[in-house]
Amino acid sequence: MASSSAASTAETFPAGTPAAAQIFTTVLSQGPLTRLELARRAGLSAAAVTKAVRPLIESGYLVEDADPEARPALGRPANLVRVDGGRALFLGLKLTGDHIFGVLTDLRCRTLLARHAPLSDRAPRAVLASTAEMVRELLTEADGYGVRVVGLGIAVSGDVDRAEGVVRYSPFLEWREVPLAELATAVTGLPATVDNDVRALTVAEQWFGAGVGLSDFAVVTVGAGVGCGLVVHGEVVAGAHGVAGEIGHVTVDPNGPPCHCGNRGCVEAIAADPAILARIREAGGAEAASIDEAVALARAGDAHAREAYSRAGEAIGRG
Repeated sequence: MASSSAASTAETFPAGTPAAAQIFTTVLSQGPLTRLELARRAGLSAAAVTKAVRPLIESGYLVEDADPEARPALGRPANLVRVDGGRALFLGLKLTGDHIFGVLTDLRCRTLLARHAPLSDRAPRAVLASTAEMVRELLTEADGYGVRVVGLGIAVSGDVDRAEGVVRYSPFLEWREVPLAELATAVTGLPATVDNDVRALTVAEQWFGAGVGLSDFAVVTVGAGVGCGLVVHGEVVAGAHGVAGEIGHVTVDPNGPPCHCGNRGCVEAIAADPAILARIREAGGAEAASIDEAVALARAGDAHAREAYSRAGEAIGRG
């Protein structure tokens, strides 16, 4: 089923050349654009743009509209090329240690539906059952849009081999060597892509967020863990082992608290949410049962909470 779905997707999307793929992603992340501006940003000739755009328009992935703000002195108004967001739908899932979050999006990454459910069991079989149930729910609701869902993306914390679709190690799920993409395709019938959650967020920022148009930037996340995604020369950097930018496990205090990775004094062992709560508790300050309560204490001037956050900020900065 996965192979037939993938083949069907490939047949309907005509970006079979590097130029077509580049044109599509440029319009997706930076459009609407005139053909002239599209050629400039993609670094292609006008003829190459015309050749690449034609099949994308014919298949309905791109549309061309008159620019209402363009007032040329001579000739017809300039047209803007944009992505038709309603041409295809996708499902996205994020797996944490205790929850599964799901969204239905259009081709322009606009969220149409969002759902979440608790995970009471972290075993792969149980998580896959919850994944299948959420996908079924979202697919049922997607029927109302009259457009086919063509793929599933799954974001997981930890060491993820995107090319192989394997979760090498996820500390929050306590997984090792789980072929998640293959298993997810088997239970959902959709072509599945699996990636590290911070790297997936970095791609989202590059295409749709604060990184649009930037060739070099970093995304740093602080929460249950500390992660970092890197874009260099316009490309998301994975590294030889898929963990480039993993600042959470940079040692900043050799005598610091132990980390789940086996080292001591990692950024994550000092600055992640559990570490902050532990620091406040060990200092004998007011009890904080959640990170929201810890933030409230710090904002109210609690000395122990403020010290824990100051220490966390220093660790992140050094990292």
